[in-house]
Amino acid sequence: MRIFITGATGFIGGAIAKQLSEGHDVLAMSRSEKGDATVRALGAEPVRCDLASLEPGQLSACDVVVHCAAFVEAWGTHADAWGINVDGTDRVLAAAKAAGASRFVHMSTEAVLWRGQHLRDVTESHPYPKSTPYLYSETKGAAERRVLAANGPGFETVILRPRFVWGPGDKTLAPEIKAMVESGAFLWLDEGRARTSTTHVANLVHATELALTKGKAGEIYFVTDGKDSAFRSFLPRLMACYGVELGERSLPSWLARPAAALVEGVWRGLRLKSTPPVTRHAIDLMCCDCTLNTEKIKAELGYAPILGVDAGLEQLTKHLRAQQEIS
Repeated sequence: MRIFITGATGFIGGAIAKQLSEGHDVLAMSRSEKGDATVRALGAEPVRCDLASLEPGQLSACDVVVHCAAFVEAWGTHADAWGINVDGTDRVLAAAKAAGASRFVHMSTEAVLWRGQHLRDVTESHPYPKSTPYLYSETKGAAERRVLAANGPGFETVILRPRFVWGPGDKTLAPEIKAMVESGAFLWLDEGRARTSTTHVANLVHATELALTKGKAGEIYFVTDGKDSAFRSFLPRLMACYGVELGERSLPSWLARPAAALVEGVWRGLRLKSTPPVTRHAIDLMCCDCTLNTEKIKAELGYAPILGVDAGLEQLTKHLRAQQEIS
């Protein structure tokens, strides 16, 4: 199978490209010489382009497109987020369809359903919110709807929604938490009682492989590790892999949430370009339950996690130690 991947220089797209390159002919979007080297190291062939310049000819003879590139920052302009997540997805969809690809696998997120409320054991049929205060949720939701609308005879679209992706190669989640701890900014909210689903990157890669051939056209699938936990029980174990202790300091969410909204208001009012020290997205994420029901992907794709949380944490520790020895 010939597969084109966007976002292969990132955490999720890179893991997918590396795995799929072992059994398929994989092309991957690259925007620079550094990106070319990264893509080649994954076993894929770099295609020099970006979301704004992608042309159908660059996807020539591709059977499937896996779209992982996204604007994931919690802070930024609406134009930037919309331009990448929505307009960018539109362009990849158009190029894939014009190039004759028969399947489009879109990497989405449970955040498309989120407006700051608890999400407990939700299924894929849970409705989109009428509005949301988060740029990421708004723009990824709009992109997801474009992907669903593009599904049709000869061009099948499948959507995957992981939650809290972690594991070797993470460039965002764990590094950001580590930076917060080192700066003294990390605090638990409500003692870390909020519950969350998680998705090890290996499980997400496995789900993507299944989606290539088994995912039903026009359908959405949640992907998780199959085990939910409180932030207070999972995060210390995750960060211990990186040699980071999270401490005991905690604030009640009723105090932290309006404070974050106030800080954002000041930043926008003063038109500051830097990221605020706290954002509503980051605060709300840590105080809202978010657990996902994965019965659909199990029944329709035969999905089962290939790596449990305990085994994943052990693997991550060994991976990081090996990296330290090399450096």
